[in-house]
Amino acid sequence: MTRTVFTGGQVFDGTGSPPAEADLVIEDGRIVEVGPGLDGDLAVDVSGRCLLPGLFDCHVHLAMRHEDIDELGAMHLPFSYGFFTIAENLRLTLALGITTVRDAAGADLALKRAVEDGVMPGPRMQISVNMLSMTGGHNDAWLPSGAVSAWGVAYPGMPDGVCDGIAGVTAKVREMVRSGADVIKIASSGGFLSPLDDPSLPNFSQEEVDEIVRAAADLGRWVMAHAHGAEGIRRAIRADVRSIDHGTFLDEEAAAMMLDRGTWLVLTLTAGDTTDEMANDPRVPEPVREKLRGLGRPELDAFRMAAGAGVKVAMGTDCPVTPHGTNLRELQLMAENGFTPSQALVAATSSAAELMGLQDELGTLEPGKRADAVVVEGDPFEFKTLAERIEAVYKDGERVVD
Repeated sequence: MTRTVFTGGQVFDGTGSPPAEADLVIEDGRIVEVGPGLDGDLAVDVSGRCLLPGLFDCHVHLAMRHEDIDELGAMHLPFSYGFFTIAENLRLTLALGITTVRDAAGADLALKRAVEDGVMPGPRMQISVNMLSMTGGHNDAWLPSGAVSAWGVAYPGMPDGVCDGIAGVTAKVREMVRSGADVIKIASSGGFLSPLDDPSLPNFSQEEVDEIVRAAADLGRWVMAHAHGAEGIRRAIRADVRSIDHGTFLDEEAAAMMLDRGTWLVLTLTAGDTTDEMANDPRVPEPVREKLRGLGRPELDAFRMAAGAGVKVAMGTDCPVTPHGTNLRELQLMAENGFTPSQALVAATSSAAELMGLQDELGTLEPGKRADAVVVEGDPFEFKTLAERIEAVYKDGERVVD
């Protein structure tokens, strides 16, 4: 086995400690030593660089494209066209140093296994397969014309997510797990990019959300909740979901509940960068544009409040609401709205690993962990230019990005 030592650089270990001069040794896909004056069979000079743990995106859609905001255009593409665009989404994500993701709907078990088996390079992933939604909710693709939107077409391995009632939601949780879901995703409020629902109002009754979490727990799965409106957020917290995703209208009461129950927040601030653009884009369906007009950036206020309250935060982006490859913008937005730069990087490393239950394997650069590492030229806290300064990415000790 080759013992590879990275020498001459600084290490940000993911714990929140400031970067410090250190060598890092990897062997057989694992980190074996971190410290000064280490040796190895192969030396990699990283002078003037900083080593980061492999980064995480805890809310991303690897099987979707930003171009699909043109709903009519998407409906006139051949059904399988989108499958051939996924490899580029994987490449763009991995090139940013993001070696692990939690896919928030769209990635199926075939995609996860293709990456695991080396069919194509990409980040390792936990998948939710498809999002559970009530009839008329955020993931109901029914259109008044009688058509079904392109994003709502079920196929083998991708069950429809619409379900209602205690028996209905229980069966749907089991169906998603059967299809390979590592985590169950639900819409506990309406959404902005679906035409017929209101993002400020709850989706699913309290009893339905409680049952989803119970049924998922029976099968060893956590639940992540798409939630914009305050009541949808509160219902999800009461049910003990693992994370609130988006949290656009999070209020102080809900933040206090999250602190009390240890609920994670994945705010996807990057998605808000496209609010005005989509509100003025004629390709976007008019009911969606109407919801976005005058919305502003309430999620930034929510993040500042949550950060000040001490709510646990992990990084997620909701790409491709903004295009794949823009994910690291999330770090900049967190650092501009309540977090220090160090806290933002922790949210993308050790905190994200903890959210996903991977803290024993990933998230920090320390002996025993899987050897995911990112080589960055210059200051890792200069987030505005970070994506341009990533020189190499290692996943399980293998260089996957040059």
